Amino acid sequence: MKLLILAAGYATRLYPLTLTQPKPLLPVAGKPMIEHVLDNLAGLPALDRIYVVTNAKFAGHFQSWADACHARKNQLNFTIVNDGSTDDSNKLGAIGDLHLVLTRENIHDDLVVVAGDNLFSQPLSEFGDFCLAKNTPVLGLYDVGDLEQIKKYNALSLDAEGRILFFEEKPNHPQSTLTGIALYFYPQAVLPLIHQYVAEGNNPDQPGRLIQWLYPRIPVHTWKVPGLWFDIGSRETLLEADLIFSKLLRPSKT
Repeated sequence: MKLLILAAGYATRLYPLTLTQPKPLLPVAGKPMIEHVLDNLAGLPALDRIYVVTNAKFAGHFQSWADACHARKNQLNFTIVNDGSTDDSNKLGAIGDLHLVLTRENIHDDLVVVAGDNLFSQPLSEFGDFCLAKNTPVLGLYDVGDLEQIKKYNALSLDAEGRILFFEEKPNHPQSTLTGIALYFYPQAVLPLIHQYVAEGNNPDQPGRLIQWLYPRIPVHTWKVPGLWFDIGSRETLLEADLIFSKLLRPSKT
């Protein structure tokens, strides 16, 4: 199994913090947020390589981080993929980056995809077990608990087995507080459909659009993320996550 971390954005809403540092390398509770992502996905079954796709501006930053991380945790094997973009005007988009990595790195294996700025408070090892059992695409779900907040993300409806029946980006009239987040599983057999999606000229930006295209064609299951989830999109959410994770990771007094 392979893991792909999406980290090619420029995070302009976090300027000036992200003028010289990529968002996933900003510290949360004393370590880069991307390491929190890795820690919670370290239990994926038979994980043998981690790809980080980034841009020309920050590729060196991620390579330096990956070299240091490998030195500390030598069981992790990293490949940093530079998508060649230099700013928002020529970025490839999340699906474009996914397609680039699949093609350039010649990946033919089960693949977990996660955004490098998504933080989870609990390990996600059961996600990998669930995905292998289903052997279909799987989308991570989170209950935001607020119909207004859902309008910033996406809304979906499910059947009794948790398969997607309906999916809509940024809905005007959501009926549920469950949203799909940037945590995906694509089994090896489904990878040609990703190439087809791109070849047909579909929108290569938001990664949820690929799920929206897939679910009418093949079964797409869902898995509810336990604990807390943070989508770090602003200085406020960064500060909130830092505060909460600092408390969660603080050693208990005996």
